[in-house]
Amino acid sequence: MTENKQELTHEVLEELKSEFGDKIVEAEVKRKTRLRIKINGENVFDIADYLKNKLDFDHLSSIASVDYPETFEVVYHIWSYPRKILIQVNALVDKESARIKSLTPLWKSADWHEREVYDMMGIIFEGHPNLKRIFLPEDFKGYPLRKDFKIGPKPWYKED
Repeated sequence: MTENKQELTHEVLEELKSEFGDKIVEAEVKRKTRLRIKINGENVFDIADYLKNKLDFDHLSSIASVDYPETFEVVYHIWSYPRKILIQVNALVDKESARIKSLTPLWKSADWHEREVYDMMGIIFEGHPNLKRIFLPEDFKGYPLRKDFKIGPKPWYKED
């Protein structure tokens, strides 16, 4: 027996769609307290600012990145403690420019997360106060989490 699955709606997603219209590429209710939107990277700061200051999303808990064949995606997990809801914001970033606005003016927790994404994937967070490598030496060539990263000789490994 198959069931017709109705598209779920949520007041937060409806408000975001109302405010930002076609800047929301996709919106989805994963569970009652788990939401996801996909946006173009150039809209990330405005949408994040709205989430924080109008919808009470007060805690940026993580930032990650994904390397797809045609684009990068920066993935933000943002909590609203008053609402007890997590929203995942997937921001599409052009591979050629690999640039997106920093969210450090909104959440100080973005600082190290953005540095890690920069260090491993090479995405530049415009306006970041201290964007430099966090794990790898400053003279390290390339970005190890990119799919086009070539693994070369291992200078730290010496055969006897």
